[in-house]
Formats: sequence, structure tokens, C-alpha cells
Amino acid sequence: MRERSYYEADARERIAGVLDAGSFREFVGPRQRAMSPHLAQLDTPAAFDDGIAVGEATLRGKRVLVAAQQGEFMGGGVGEVHGAKLAGLLERAAQTKPEAVLLLLDTGGVRLHEANAGLIAISEIMRAVLGARAAAVPVLALIGSGNGAFGGMGIVARCCTAVIMSEEGRLALSGPEVIETVRGVEEFDSRDRALVWRVTGGKHRYLIGEASTLVADRMDAFAEAALEAIAAFDPAADAMAALDAEHAMLAARIDAWGAYRDGLEIWQAQGLDHAAKLPLLDTDAFLAATANRSLPWN
Repeated sequence: MRERSYYEADARERIAGVLDAGSFREFVGPRQRAMSPHLAQLDTPAAFDDGIAVGEATLRGKRVLVAAQQGEFMGGGVGEVHGAKLAGLLERAAQTKPEAVLLLLDTGGVRLHEANAGLIAISEIMRAVLGARAAAVPVLALIGSGNGAFGGMGIVARCCTAVIMSEEGRLALSGPEVIETVRGVEEFDSRDRALVWRVTGGKHRYLIGEASTLVADRMDAFAEAALEAIAAFDPAADAMAALDAEHAMLAARIDAWGAYRDGLEIWQAQGLDHAAKLPLLDTDAFLAATANRSLPWN
């Protein structure tokens, strides 16, 4: 039987594929019609769930809270209601202490139709992520979708305890088209798809330490990686020590690679043989080929 692709699925299919069968109980579902109050004023179609499904479920028997963004609705953009559902889920996590919160991200960032409300929502989501983490609840970002995680939700992803990506996923702040529009094609050619993936794709984000785990494009691979991240979580870890280590890593990364313009240059600087062939390798072969890469913060 063909393995189930995470990339090709929609939000609810990802919930069904990653979590235990039949365990998902949705909060504020479509029947409650919690829809954006702004889109109708702009004569823009709305969705009964506002493009996100949130609720509780089990992952191999472990109680988790989960949010899955629907990338096919307005690019997974975050508006007032969408953001409130996600922030509310994270606040619930801080109160009820599940084993983890899983964020199945598929978003271009803030919904431009609701710019101010969306920006406020992003700040509330970031605060809620950090609140859940302060309550010793790990928050895991799963990124393997068509839209990836961009804009404010790219920041949210990096606020999480761990980021799990597939090669097909992308993670960044500004999208390639935005960079090209503002800075010109000389800065970033958004039509060069190979370049886009070398800079924002899952393989590159794993190689530079942004993604903690790289998995194949399969539902079960994301589920197993999430389980491993939950098992590895240490609720007694010193948060300030972890923050200091993160800052040191970022400083070392800028010093070592700040002048480079392409992921390929960084891979070569890491001492990886045949760096140009890395995008062609499947996940297992890629992980084997990069296991001994040189990192400036080690």
C-alpha cells in the first residue's frame, strides 16, 4: 500500500494521519461557525472553521493538543478568529498540561485582509507558545506542507520547543516573492525554485540547526518524530541556559556563514562532500551523508 504523504494532505487528513485513529475531539468546530468578522465586509469568501482545526487527541496513547492549519484557505493566513483559536489552544495547554502541543503549520503568515488583527493575533500566539513552554509543556512545530511556515508563523515556529520538517517543508520569515519585490531579483530570484528550496527548504533548515529533525514525507514519520521529541523533552531543564546556548549558536552561525548567499555555499563550508548532490538524495541517504558535518557552534 502506498505510504500516506503528509505534503499532499489537507489539515484534517493530517490530523487523521498523524494522531491515533478516531481520537481527535475538535474545539470550536465548523458547526459553531466561528468565522472571521472582517472577510464579509471585503466581499471575500469565509470558512466555517476559519482555516484551522484545533482540539485534543492522542498520539500513540499520549494526550496531546493539536492545531492544523488549512493551507488551501487563504494560504493558511492568520486572522482574528484563526489566531484566537490557536492562542486559546496554547493557553489551554498551559492550564491542562497535556504531553505536548502539536502545531501542524501550513501558512504564509498574516492574512493581509485582516492585517492589524492578524498581527495582534501573531503576538498573542507567540506569547501563548512561551506560556505553554513555561508551564513545562513542549510545543512542537510540524512543517511539511505546501505553504510551509512563513511570516509571523515562521517566528512562532522558532519559538517552539522543537521543529520537525520534511524536505518538502519550507521555513522562513519573508517569502521569496516578498524579498524579490522589496530588494530586487538580484537579491533573491523567486523563480529559481532550486535556490528557494536551498535557502528555505527542510534540508537546509536542518543543516543549519533551525529544524531539530528531518523526516520523510510520510504521516507515520512525522508521528514518530513527534513521539521522540516528547520523550526527549526535559521539563526540569534550565530555560535561561538553553536561551544562552541558542544565542551563542546564532552568533557563531552569523560569524561563520553571514556572508554567504546560497545554501550550497554553507553546505560546502560544512565540509560536506558532493554538496551539490544533496538535494537529490532521499531523506535516509541525506541524513547519512550529512551526519558528520562541521558546525561552528560545536
